[in-house]
Amino acid sequence: MGLLLSSASFPPGVLGCSLVLMAQGFYSAADDVVELNPSNFNREVLQSDSLWLIEFYAPWCGHCQSLTADWKKTATALKGIVKVGAVDADQHKSLGGQYGVRGFPSIKIFGANKNKPDDYQGGRSSQAIVDGALNTLRTLVKDRMSGSGGGGGGGGSKKNVVELTDDNFDRLVLDSGEVWLVEFFAPWCGHCKSLEPEWAAAASAVKEQTKDKVHLGAVDATVHQGLASRYGIRGFPTIKIFKKGEEPEDYQGGRIRGDIIARALDLFSDNAAPPELLEILNADVLKKTCEDYQLCVIAVLPHILDTGAAGRNSYLEVMMKMAEKYKKKMWGWLWTEAGAQMELEASLGIGGFGYPAMTAINARKMKFALLKGSFSETGIHEFLRDLSVGRGSTATVGGGALPKINSVDAWDGKDGELPVVDDYDLSDVDLDDDIGKEEL
Repeated sequence: MGLLLSSASFPPGVLGCSLVLMAQGFYSAADDVVELNPSNFNREVLQSDSLWLIEFYAPWCGHCQSLTADWKKTATALKGIVKVGAVDADQHKSLGGQYGVRGFPSIKIFGANKNKPDDYQGGRSSQAIVDGALNTLRTLVKDRMSGSGGGGGGGGSKKNVVELTDDNFDRLVLDSGEVWLVEFFAPWCGHCKSLEPEWAAAASAVKEQTKDKVHLGAVDATVHQGLASRYGIRGFPTIKIFKKGEEPEDYQGGRIRGDIIARALDLFSDNAAPPELLEILNADVLKKTCEDYQLCVIAVLPHILDTGAAGRNSYLEVMMKMAEKYKKKMWGWLWTEAGAQMELEASLGIGGFGYPAMTAINARKMKFALLKGSFSETGIHEFLRDLSVGRGSTATVGGGALPKINSVDAWDGKDGELPVVDDYDLSDVDLDDDIGKEEL
């Protein structure tokens, strides 16, 4: 394994070479791990009938380096039975982006439906990975025998590519307020025919991953010549990007599905509103947020009597800035008041002091990490940056499950008030002047 080098030690060109050498050091031709990249991924994986286990890694990731030996053992044990591959997702960001890779290492299982791989959630030893692969293979074989499982991968459905015309273009694209990638093609064009399956596969993936907020369309420019003329189409295929209130721009990326999807996801996150910051008012809020997102970031803020409304709002403002900064990650963001959810605090080792505190939970793995730096933009950024690239220490959520959550009233946005204590009328009490005096 190569030595992890600091960026402070070398000029950019030297460091780049060092990282490439490290990436090559992970797997070689002598290993049974298939190195995958945008050039061979479609042929090797998506068009294959085989079950694939694929590790998405980054060369500088410590957890990835630790996994390498077990990944090689896994590939050798499953040789001829299950395909085992690896993608340097730091170098090939388009592939990582296509499959929603947010941290390293990420292991994906490409089974019957190659367009919807499953996350591998088991242990990271070679034995655990092999057992998981064989269980998945048994399920795949049973599905095929029953007729419910498909064979092979391939592209997406053409139905997710919206057919655009002179009549519907303005209504669907310009008036929608959403992002569109539009291909202008000619039926006789060879490059257009080559792009067609990639465009269809990208359309299916983008529709799902952006919850139908980014669209891929196609215009037959030989039929709808008015549109072709309006947008100055001179060759085929030409791809234009349409965003609300802006002039269309030329798409300059690659013509394979991974590149198209990566660009679409960038457009989605650039134009998406930041995620909502929710107060934990009941169990449903915590459960839905943590189960719907890869990570849920939770802040435990000081009691309102300790900070007042202004202090609390300053903490919430920091969180909202971080939610905006990391909105491409599509994480969930929550907060609660100290003492309101004691079982949650106990399960995360927050322990009743040191507020404000912050944690990030992966509910699928029931793992969490605690912010150890300052509750500031800089401190939180460093914490989340390390998490997003697989660094930082984690622990198991106490009890191995999300804890009991109390139902509480939402904060009213005001300063806190001390509880009212009943006044006692002492007018009827006979107070003896000698009470409390001691005789000598």
